[in-house]
Amino acid sequence: MAQSKLHIAMNPWFAFGHLNAFLHLSNLIAARGHRISFLTPKKAQAKLEDFNNHPDLIKFIPLTVPHVEGLPVGAETTNDVPDHQGSLIMTAMDKTRPEVEAILKDLKPDVVFFDFTYWLPEVTKQLGIKSLQYCITSASTVAYILVRSSTKLDEGQQLTEDELMKPPADFPPSSTITLHRHEARALSFTTHRTYGEGISFHERIVYALRDADGYGFRSCREIEGTYCDYIENHFKKPSILFGPTIPQLPTTPLDENKAKWLGQFKPGSVVFCAFGSECVMEKNNFQELLLGIELTGLPFFIGLKPPSGTETIDEALPEGFKERVQGRGIVEGGWIQQLQIMAHPSVGCFISHGGLSSVTEALVNNTQLVIIPQRGDQYIIARLMSGDMKVAVEVEMREEDGWYSKENVCTTVKSVMDEGNETGKQIRANKLKLKEFLLDENLESTYLDSALDRLKETLLK
Repeated sequence: MAQSKLHIAMNPWFAFGHLNAFLHLSNLIAARGHRISFLTPKKAQAKLEDFNNHPDLIKFIPLTVPHVEGLPVGAETTNDVPDHQGSLIMTAMDKTRPEVEAILKDLKPDVVFFDFTYWLPEVTKQLGIKSLQYCITSASTVAYILVRSSTKLDEGQQLTEDELMKPPADFPPSSTITLHRHEARALSFTTHRTYGEGISFHERIVYALRDADGYGFRSCREIEGTYCDYIENHFKKPSILFGPTIPQLPTTPLDENKAKWLGQFKPGSVVFCAFGSECVMEKNNFQELLLGIELTGLPFFIGLKPPSGTETIDEALPEGFKERVQGRGIVEGGWIQQLQIMAHPSVGCFISHGGLSSVTEALVNNTQLVIIPQRGDQYIIARLMSGDMKVAVEVEMREEDGWYSKENVCTTVKSVMDEGNETGKQIRANKLKLKEFLLDENLESTYLDSALDRLKETLLK
């Protein structure tokens, strides 16, 4: 088996963040001559085909997504519905089980990579196929929340807010991860909400962890090795690091007008703020963030979605803000070229919500990193980067409700932008070391080869 080529089936959650992450891994694996069968909704296939770098080895298997009452006709992915209907898409995905089972019975792959379909390990066991839960979140998030959630679930209980605020008693002693009260409350709500028919999000992920033959993470030992070991020691199953997903240099240049605007400022002087394509802030938090950035006196480029209760960015701006910052600040509400902007020489600080992809993009660029986590695994990633790795700083928030003041935003940004500030110096030095490591030309291939070897030696022996 060590020298043989694998046949791997991919069954990712019907959201493009997951579909794209699984396809990225598929491309890397197929580059080594392994065969991939990629299960995807029919309409999503058309959007993925252009990113298939090895069509001779990666074959899309279209799935018929059953209609579920409450969903628009033809809805197949989370991209087709508002956030609150994501659970119904999950119900529809669960209803593909008979078709998935028939496909796998016919294909007979060596292993199936999956994430949210908690029932898949039961299917694969019956067919004599191995399963690996490939998590696109951080290993530290799984270790902090889901390992002990599995124990509580076995006891018929749920993790309380107080328990979520503190790490488990046997957690890696090197970890600095803890949660604030408002973060624990938000995570408790998120994990225990219904996600699919008759099952909570927490149960869905824990059952998948419990029943899978192994786990995969898009990370590396140098960042999350202790957490990966912790997961493996708890579940007594292989926990495999496939290496971090390093963003590729964009082939499309930065918009000419934006490049010209950024080019008028000196290198490393511009503050760039973006919270991803899904984050919608409350209006008061949105305005306080803008006022804090204004208070720094630095030039800035902000790309955020209009806050809740508003239709456009202009109507959400603080009173008089647009006039006061004219010439040194831009706020936009649509899609932005995040990687191209971050790579511009004038940009010296990136304010992020702590999403894993955005943080990774910042780590391989020269920008200082400030994090204001908004939800879910972003709380854990923020502690990982600011505490364990010391490559970022967080804006101080109020313990009970997560409120931050414009003064806190300003002070934090200036601490990393001021070259004489000791915190800024330490963050810059640590981040430079990590950047050099992540951009090592052999990193990706070394980790992937090691992961595939371990997959064969453990799951497929």
